[in-house]
Amino acid sequence: MENYFAHETAVIDEGCTIGAGTKIWHFSHIMSNCVIGNKCNIGQNVVVSPEVILGENVKVQNNVSIYTGVICEDDVFLGPSMVFTNVINPRSAVIRKNEYKKTYVRKGASIGANATIICGNEIGEYALIGAGAVVTKPVLPYALVVGNPSKQIGWISEYGHRLEFDSNGFATCVESGDKYQLQNNSVHKIL
Repeated sequence: MENYFAHETAVIDEGCTIGAGTKIWHFSHIMSNCVIGNKCNIGQNVVVSPEVILGENVKVQNNVSIYTGVICEDDVFLGPSMVFTNVINPRSAVIRKNEYKKTYVRKGASIGANATIICGNEIGEYALIGAGAVVTKPVLPYALVVGNPSKQIGWISEYGHRLEFDSNGFATCVESGDKYQLQNNSVHKIL
């Protein structure tokens, strides 16, 4: 007996590894040789392509295609209908399967609804990509980016709140009370 839930309309190919407590909903397709961690939630009409890796507690909302080359670490959120690419210059008549680029979504990052992530980029830990953004370059940890092409407009806490740094480079999350420091265009949580 499987230790995950899959709706009867979901298709799960052979050779997948799916963690305990994961839920796979209506009309989703989990393709061969992908790895899905524990306690993930795969929404309706999602495609997880071969060799994709999803860490633990990854939340994938409806209508998302996660293509070969994508690696999501733990606690990543993929908003409804957001898009990954895996080839820089796709052409129908040119086969480029050997040119798939890796895209890394680091721990705790969130990608908003209808955002597009151009392949070959890294989304840093706890970054937040605004709805509809088009990411064409790497995103720093804790960065808040929006627009097309995306542009960083601030910094975000692990709880998803905008950080307002004082003149000494310190900020506090309004929800958690966690403290952060901004130094040399890099944010670090103070432990």
